[in-house]
Amino acid sequence: MRNLEVTANGMVFRGVESGPEDGALVLLAHGFPDSIDTWRHLHGPLADPGYRVVAPAMRGYAPSDVPSDRRYQTAALAQDLVAIRDALGGDGSSVLIGHDWGALAAYGAAALAPEAWRAMVTMAVPPMPSVGQALLSIDQLKRSWYIFFFQTPAAEFMVSHDDFALIARLWADWSPGYDASADVEGVRRALDSPERIAAAVGYYRAMFDLDLHDPGLADAQAAVSRPSKVPTLYLHGESDGCFGVEAIGDPAQALGPGSAAITIESAGHFLHLERPEVVAEEILRFLGPSRH
Repeated sequence: MRNLEVTANGMVFRGVESGPEDGALVLLAHGFPDSIDTWRHLHGPLADPGYRVVAPAMRGYAPSDVPSDRRYQTAALAQDLVAIRDALGGDGSSVLIGHDWGALAAYGAAALAPEAWRAMVTMAVPPMPSVGQALLSIDQLKRSWYIFFFQTPAAEFMVSHDDFALIARLWADWSPGYDASADVEGVRRALDSPERIAAAVGYYRAMFDLDLHDPGLADAQAAVSRPSKVPTLYLHGESDGCFGVEAIGDPAQALGPGSAAITIESAGHFLHLERPEVVAEEILRFLGPSRH
């Protein structure tokens, strides 16, 4: 595994990469509360058949930069992924894989530049029509309490309070029975300063506060809400305590031709960590061999 540093969309992204540098690009986008460590089980299975596997920290998360404009709307995240792909010399064989917020960023990147991606894999957060359907459920609203709490001034304090106890609790609730101690430590490193904690919370505040949107991204923001035509594999954990599988309906209906949605048994929100062999097998079955 090699260190990664790439300048894209006006900032520096850092992370790790593996596999041959001339392989078809697979760009991995993590979510909250998480870090680039979340992809540790996927690097080998994807690099072995010839993919160039790149895992940058998302904007605001260490070791990437905190953006000077403090913009965290979905359009900015989507533009980041497209710009990273371009900066790395990605072509039409490039693949997106996103989990949680990384999934939302991936949907946006595929909608903004569908010609840039051969395929996409998303996990744990379905496309927006399914999200909207889920939030009509009282049970799902209870699970999503943190989204609304993060709109309050107390959010930044509580994220790091008592040695990131809130983060540890979210992992325990979202992936019941999974030992997340190493992963929570990864989050502590990724959110190691007040400005980085504010960045992570800022993703959620930008969902509702349009004053946090860049007017120059209005067209891009409108575009990312439209369905993508990129073939997509959607994976969801059967025991996901963040997004209940019973609340999301059939995500495949909101995905492009050639897409599929699969529920992973005995897995929660962090399914790629809980059942890494199964997730890797499903991804490789969908993607096939590296095409460059």
